[in-house]
Amino acid sequence: MTTRAKLTVYSALATALASLCLTPLLTTRSWVTHAFLVIAVIAAVGAGLRRAPLYRWTVPVGQLLVLFLLILIGFAGSGSLLGGVLPGPSSLRALDHVVSSGLDDIQVYAIPAPPNPGLRLVLVAAVGLVAVVVDTVAVTYRRSALAGLPLLALYSVGNGLSGDHGSWLWFALASAGYLVLLFAEGQDRVSRWGRVFHGGSRDWTSSGRVSPGGQQVGVLALVAALLLPVVLPHWDSGLLSPDSGGSSGRSSIGSATSLDPLVSLESAVTKPTNNELLSYTLDSEIADQVYLRTGALDQFDGTNWRLGSTTVNDLPSSFPAPEGLRDANLPRIEGDFQISDRLEKSWLPMPYPAASVQVPNRSDWKLDPLTRTVLPTNDRAIRGLRYHVSALDLRPTANELRTASTAPQDIRDHYTSLPQDLPPVVAQQAHEVTAKATNDYDRAMALVNWFTGPQFQYDTAVNGGTGSNAIAVFLRDRKGFCVHFASTMAAMARTLKIPSRVAVGFTPGDAKGGNVYSVTGRMYHAWPELYFSGYGWLRFEPTPSRGNQPRYTEQSTTATTAPSQQPTASAQSSAPVPAPTDSKGCDAKQRQLGECGDRSKAVSSAAEDSWLLSGQVLGSAAVVVLVIALLLVPMLWRSALRRRRLGSGGRRGPGGGPAELTDAQVLAAWDELIDSAWDLGIPPDESHTPRSAARRITEKAELDADSAAAAGRLALATERVLYAPAGQVTTAPLSADVRTARQGLRATASRAGRTRAVLLPPSSAQLWWRISDALRAAREAVGTRVGRVSTAVTGPVRRVVSRRKRKPESEQDPRES
Repeated sequence: MTTRAKLTVYSALATALASLCLTPLLTTRSWVTHAFLVIAVIAAVGAGLRRAPLYRWTVPVGQLLVLFLLILIGFAGSGSLLGGVLPGPSSLRALDHVVSSGLDDIQVYAIPAPPNPGLRLVLVAAVGLVAVVVDTVAVTYRRSALAGLPLLALYSVGNGLSGDHGSWLWFALASAGYLVLLFAEGQDRVSRWGRVFHGGSRDWTSSGRVSPGGQQVGVLALVAALLLPVVLPHWDSGLLSPDSGGSSGRSSIGSATSLDPLVSLESAVTKPTNNELLSYTLDSEIADQVYLRTGALDQFDGTNWRLGSTTVNDLPSSFPAPEGLRDANLPRIEGDFQISDRLEKSWLPMPYPAASVQVPNRSDWKLDPLTRTVLPTNDRAIRGLRYHVSALDLRPTANELRTASTAPQDIRDHYTSLPQDLPPVVAQQAHEVTAKATNDYDRAMALVNWFTGPQFQYDTAVNGGTGSNAIAVFLRDRKGFCVHFASTMAAMARTLKIPSRVAVGFTPGDAKGGNVYSVTGRMYHAWPELYFSGYGWLRFEPTPSRGNQPRYTEQSTTATTAPSQQPTASAQSSAPVPAPTDSKGCDAKQRQLGECGDRSKAVSSAAEDSWLLSGQVLGSAAVVVLVIALLLVPMLWRSALRRRRLGSGGRRGPGGGPAELTDAQVLAAWDELIDSAWDLGIPPDESHTPRSAARRITEKAELDADSAAAAGRLALATERVLYAPAGQVTTAPLSADVRTARQGLRATASRAGRTRAVLLPPSSAQLWWRISDALRAAREAVGTRVGRVSTAVTGPVRRVVSRRKRKPESEQDPRES
């Protein structure tokens, strides 16, 4: 392998290793395969372009064009060119839409974000751009040390965004890739120029080896960078620390709300796990029906539901009265909670409405009094936390909610606002579903019964999202998971002027015995909360086969505030019951969550997540690579032919003088002059002698004196080979004469002519002629061999038949027949 080829491989390897630091940014890592394929294609394109006689700046330009084509094929699909294989104008519009959604997702989602197409495009495109820059700097311009800057930028961005998800391993891999690239360039420099310092007892240059001193320094520096942070002391405070200069009272939300809960929830719902996230005990007879609420999202901007507060309070010992609750003198539910190390970046799970919470370190938590959400000030606050919650046991009845008064105007203004671009189908469908209802409670129940009816299907394979477009798609397809049901019902309730918001958290945990409950990754959930004067915010459950319906959805006709001794039945739902499975591990809780049916959808969803399984993308990429390869064939063949013809024309003889040239070398140099003139617009004319042909090229191209003299010397050497007696020796440096003549031809040619001579040289038609001659010769050879085999097989039979024809019938031997 040549040195430049090694640099190409090592630069691609360094970029691939550095890009691994981006893997924590998304919940899945299938996009890494796509990124690695892009890096490999860019490296191959760069290697091919560098072998062609092009300007160096054209190599990165070609790589950028190929990168754009790969992005277009990978994220915008096929278009209308070449029978729908290559992208067309429709693909450009689709790509623009994906880019726009990716930019929106960057502002909306926290880390780790779901693998939406827009975010995957941003990551793959960023890695591809870094691959082009690293390849250009390290290989095209031979400045490997400067290639560390784009690699450092890639690592810094990835590690900075990853936060606590980052690892020392990413730094080690990125640094190792960069060191390998530096070592490869160092070996190349030593092999070409030798060492500048030749001291010491060993002559490493003459022995063909490179001193390991530089390698030792690089490895020791890497090891020191990895080990020193382990032994050095760690300071949590400083000028940039969020705790420095802290103050009491209200504070900016800052890192407390860096989490986007819907991102974590969508990822957990679509890829559920059985890992235990927390366990708890509740001293309530309805503990198996209590939801654990982590927070509420009260602002809808058309793209996402989010926490609308801009400031939070320090965590108080007792919470203020819940918003809208007329009587706060209610029974309490006491609970003890234990968070496992598997729950990261979460707001505090609690029954709603919590009246107080006891945590070991109150400075690690803030309270949003508007939504009663308790938020961590750092990512480490939630891990392994033990805390106690005291919550109000609020149990209104259906009749009490029917007669609730209208919400105050400030509540209605804040919690019924909607974006102007909300699709009209949302309000239209809401009014159709609730046409027969006469109060807000009955309207809410009409929406719940509609969503849990047979026309809607629970499906985690649907793309996530809570924006206006996602709501319109959900109402059209009527398939989705809890995020779709909750956000859509909340938006429809707002069109009916019912104050609403989206709550996130967990459904009731599995009973472990002894009043202990366990919450796993399969219990992430979202639901809408609607406001009723006198009772505040109440939970409703529109998601079929998930969670349980609240007790106040029972159609009661008698107002009562006393708690029932037995849990009331959930509201009857006409949603289809998932088919049971034969698996013995399906318990009652899983049947309630609808997880006992066919799991083929989960398998298909996982398959769709792998970019490599897209046959359309792979087929399109293969066609693109094939087309590019075919376009490069004439240029590469012409370049290789020139090197072969002129490779030995300038060698020196044993005594230092010009070497003797064979007749074949002289004729090869002459052929190169004729083909070079052909490529630049002067086709050959076989009717001319070499001398008249050189004169014709000189006149048509208007060569300068040096170029004309070089062409004349080539013609004389060729005539000497063709016409002079045997034994004549040519020692002129004909390769230099060919290059001089070519420079003169290029100097007088137009820019378009020079470009055509490089990319599509007319003399490459000889390649087609050679292929045609080879195919013709192959056909003739195959025909000859087939004829020989046929003769060998049928010859004895024909000889017997001919002999029988020559003999009289009486003389024929019966055995011959």
